Amino acid sequence: MSSSGPVIGFVGLGRMGAPMSARLVAAGHTVVGYDVSEQARQRLGAAGGHEATGLGDVAKSARLVILMLPNSDAVASVLEDAALFDRLQPGAIVVDMSSSEPLRTRALAELLEKRGVRMLDAPVSGGVSGAEAGKLTIMVGGDASDVAEATPYLAELGQVVHVGPIGSGHAVKALNNLLSATHLLVTSEAMLIGEGFGLDRDVMLSVFNSSSGRSGSTENKWPNFIIPGTFDSGFGLRLMLKDMNIAIQLAEQVGAPDALGKCARALWDQASQDLPATADHTEIARWLADGVIASDQ
Repeated sequence: MSSSGPVIGFVGLGRMGAPMSARLVAAGHTVVGYDVSEQARQRLGAAGGHEATGLGDVAKSARLVILMLPNSDAVASVLEDAALFDRLQPGAIVVDMSSSEPLRTRALAELLEKRGVRMLDAPVSGGVSGAEAGKLTIMVGGDASDVAEATPYLAELGQVVHVGPIGSGHAVKALNNLLSATHLLVTSEAMLIGEGFGLDRDVMLSVFNSSSGRSGSTENKWPNFIIPGTFDSGFGLRLMLKDMNIAIQLAEQVGAPDALGKCARALWDQASQDLPATADHTEIARWLADGVIASDQ
């Protein structure tokens, strides 16, 4: 295989992994990708990438292996699979771009170190649209020299921010989404209160966005996905809840206060039980508006 740099292995070619791997191919890199879905592998092939028949194909020639998987369980399953682990090249870098658990990430980094393989955690924010446009925010944890080596390739996907040692990226991502979820929940409550009083939605957002109440929810989610009624931001409600759980778990592990976070998580958990498994996270606003919360809560 010829390329403008090292071969990039890519595991996880779903909603986020598909556009991310395609961007790397479009930038001139040789990408060998694997997914349990044959259709997902074929999409990479159609974009100009190389379809791997198994995890071993991803590892055997790649100096950079990117994972975009659902959670830490999936990441551990891939990295502990002998088909991949035994074929990783000493000196290679594994980049976990999933939303994973920080302490489990550190344990996996120690495992890879025994093979002579380096690890970075690099979760992203920006959703499918950010992945397609190459405008993700990439929060990277790991050794500074390893981050510098991987940055030219990660930069094809968005803005790279080195946030600290291994595990730090996953910690910051979970905390970011705890904030995002709590913002959206209270913003939706405020908007519904205002509507009940007779205030105009657009007028409220205009005031909030020029005042101290502004957030990503007032600037983006409400005007672009909730008011139009599309509820199609590209980030699932259950994925948001997963990240909230990681953040609350981290708070418990370090002994930090988490009372408000737990209250917000309880509401998001109730919404996840009431809404379809495929629900977009912005649908929590519709869930609130439909009055599914008992009046005594």
